[in-house]
Amino acid sequence: MKTRIVSLLAALTISFVISGPAFAHHSMSMYDSGRETTFKATIMEFDWANPHAQIIFTAPDDHGNTEKWVAEGPSPNRLANGGWSKETLKPGDQVTIVGNCNKNGSPTMRFVRVTLANGQELQARRRYF
Repeated sequence: MKTRIVSLLAALTISFVISGPAFAHHSMSMYDSGRETTFKATIMEFDWANPHAQIIFTAPDDHGNTEKWVAEGPSPNRLANGGWSKETLKPGDQVTIVGNCNKNGSPTMRFVRVTLANGQELQARRRYF
C-alpha cells in the first residue's frame, strides 16, 4: 500500500513538473496600459503565428523620420474570433494602429485596434462591456 502511494505521488509530481511550462506566460506589464498611442502606419509584415500575432510597420516619428515598429497582439485564434484572418494585413497597406507603447521607449507596442484604409475597425481583444 505504501509503495502505491509513493508511486502515485511520484507520478503526480512528474506530471506537474512536465506540464508547468504549459502554464507559463509573460506579463504585459512592459506596456503602458494607461496610455494609447495612435500611428498612421504602413504595414511591412503581418506575422500570423502563435503565441502572439505581430504587426511590423513603419510610421513617422515626431521629426518626420520613418521609424520601424513591432506591435504584439493576441494569438491568431483570438484575433480570428474578432474577424481577423492571416489575409487582413498585407505589406504596403495604409492603416491606423492604436496601442500601448513599451515603457522602456523602444519601438514596440501592444496593439489594441487597427483601422483599415476602408474605415473598418478591428479590435485586438473582445470587449465585454
